[in-house]
Amino acid sequence: MILSVSRRTDIPAFYSEWFYERVREGFVCVRNPMNANQVSRIPISPKVVDCIVFWTKNAAPMMDKLEQMEEFDYYFQFTVNDYGRETEPYVPALSKRLETFMRLSEMIGRERVIWRYDPILFSDRYTPEYHFKSFEKIASALGAYTEKCVFSFVDVYPSKNGGSLNRMNARWLSHEKLDRFAGELARIGKQNGLMLATCAEAVSLAKHGIEHNSCIDKALIERITGAPLLVAGDKRREHCGCAKCDDIGSYDTCPHGCIYCYANFCPNVAADRRRGCDIHSPLLCDRIKETDKITDRPVKSYKQGYRQLTLFD
Repeated sequence: MILSVSRRTDIPAFYSEWFYERVREGFVCVRNPMNANQVSRIPISPKVVDCIVFWTKNAAPMMDKLEQMEEFDYYFQFTVNDYGRETEPYVPALSKRLETFMRLSEMIGRERVIWRYDPILFSDRYTPEYHFKSFEKIASALGAYTEKCVFSFVDVYPSKNGGSLNRMNARWLSHEKLDRFAGELARIGKQNGLMLATCAEAVSLAKHGIEHNSCIDKALIERITGAPLLVAGDKRREHCGCAKCDDIGSYDTCPHGCIYCYANFCPNVAADRRRGCDIHSPLLCDRIKETDKITDRPVKSYKQGYRQLTLFD
């Protein structure tokens, strides 16, 4: 099993104590976002968890206790953008995030910290020229601390971020301008020793040396673990090259307040839910209810020759 922690919220930034408690307990529960009464119970054990992929804009709250993860293999998808407070109101200052990224890389190795410059948002303020300057500034700082930069372009979810994007006059580039834009990013990346890849984008930018990325990356996991994996692709996301994973996050729990976010309906709701988070509850920002139907999710290691594990092994 590959554990995603998490595409739905920033667990390292806001819920690291809850996650470490889940590791100590040996299991986590996840509520089905499409059916609120269905709860899956998932074992967290080095016997079955092949790798953990952390997604974050701020790994600092998690880093002082990373020794608790010594039995697990893991890597970080670490987003570092250079937007203003009107776009990312509660994200730490860029200088702090760069410092955290560098320190994390020194702790665990540059191959295990992937820089994400995403989503790329265009507006009157955030022009291609703005992004070129920002990207070069960050790339020159992080080039020695990571091997890869992953980028994507903002997606519109009308019920989630559509209104916010409209209010800031977000716009999209033509195919020709997008191609030139990507070519310039590739030039800057190469200058700083970075491989570039896109996340869940249909457009092919191979002529610039930019590949389609696998954020849940089978090849990287095999490299980190030293073991071949028999794992299928994740077919739930269009144009996604990720391997199959189990995500343990919950929507509407990230207080970063980024206006482009698809995982939060309202930042105030997320802040309230965070304040009510019980680190001893198996559910993130939630508790088991009498009406819940709890099912043990059957999981197995994808390493060749490993067996299926149940919660009670």
